[in-house]
Amino acid sequence: MSNKKNVYHTSIYKEPGPKLDKDSPFESMMERFRFAAEILELDEGLFKYLANPVKQVIVSIPVIMDNGKLEVFEGYRVIHDNVLGPSKGGIRYTPDVHIEEIKALAAWMTWKCAVVNVPFGGAKGGVRCNPKELSIGELERLTRRYTANLLEVFGPDRDIPAPDMNTNEQVMAWIMDTYSMNSLRTETAVVTGKPIILGGSQGRKEATGRGLVTVVLAGLSKLGLMPNKVTVAVQGFGNVGSVSADLMYEQGASVIAISDISGGYYNQKGIDIPAAIQYLRNNDMSLSGFPGAEPITNEELLQLNCDVLIPAAKEDQISKSSADKIKAKIIAEGANGPVTANADTILEQKGIMVIPDILANAGGVTVSYFEWVQDRQGYFWTEERVNRRLNRMMRNAFDNVYGVSEKYKITLRQAAYVYAINRVATTLKLRGIYA
Repeated sequence: MSNKKNVYHTSIYKEPGPKLDKDSPFESMMERFRFAAEILELDEGLFKYLANPVKQVIVSIPVIMDNGKLEVFEGYRVIHDNVLGPSKGGIRYTPDVHIEEIKALAAWMTWKCAVVNVPFGGAKGGVRCNPKELSIGELERLTRRYTANLLEVFGPDRDIPAPDMNTNEQVMAWIMDTYSMNSLRTETAVVTGKPIILGGSQGRKEATGRGLVTVVLAGLSKLGLMPNKVTVAVQGFGNVGSVSADLMYEQGASVIAISDISGGYYNQKGIDIPAAIQYLRNNDMSLSGFPGAEPITNEELLQLNCDVLIPAAKEDQISKSSADKIKAKIIAEGANGPVTANADTILEQKGIMVIPDILANAGGVTVSYFEWVQDRQGYFWTEERVNRRLNRMMRNAFDNVYGVSEKYKITLRQAAYVYAINRVATTLKLRGIYA
């Protein structure tokens, strides 16, 4: 192991193109990948294989706009790995999406699927556009052309998209219909996150938040803390944050702070989460002016004295410069990459249990897997059955990762990568390389 210790940090993997910032999503992922490779003494060839995406596709998407003019958008699909099964990952529509971001997110999906023992590889997609500036008709035409350009990539046995940033059930329905029309048969299993009437799964909308709470409860148990005796702060009050806050509230926890783009809201005695969710719905999906708490900044929320901190907003919220100010006992990453790689060491030194994103927010892909299974069978489960199976898989995943962390005396994040990468690498060695 000592002979290989520094190999992964030098010449084996050098990403072509512009030099990336150390806090970029791709470099954060690679830093953690390198560490796990060293722990596992991963073969140099396997490291190269798993460090590089299997396929990267960039497509031009011509769209006739409502005013009759032709606009051309750029779309991406990256398949990082398909060793465990067909690749799986969301599609995001944002004006600043780029191939490096998609590559990082695709790799994260590989490890996320592996850590919860879902038989999928990792993928991610995106279109560079501002959906707020597009009409429904323009959005539909863009989605259908993007899908048509990737017909040879997508498929229920090849690559299965899902919703991500600024995409939803309707976008998934358009993808499913476009693929089905070109396949000359209805193929519901080609995409997940669909409306229930089109083969979507019960419980999927709440799945990420529900899975997160399952692993938080497991983490609290390891620390000897009772759910009804802890305080919780939640950054981000979208789907993941609001569901997490609501379920922790149901457990008897005191949720002392929540936030959204309008800022943070703090109440030392605890916030009435059902009332906050209702206020959100009545106030154009914004917490702005929420009367049940005093306003604070999102930065102040992260630094509150609490037992559980759930960053469920954006990436890179806790960095090297702010990590020393975190007071929580557990950080459960609801968002992808809310803690930068160079903040991990500081949090470890402070004794904070960080439940990493590839485990904490894997409930979404787990129920996406359930949706795919149900579509393939043509038989659909009750929400109770979905939730029961989700809770079991998430708890098992936490126990597996915790066991690896105990074995190697490493953090849960490091353990999650070691567990996931070992699973993919072992499968690859058994399958062999086709030549």
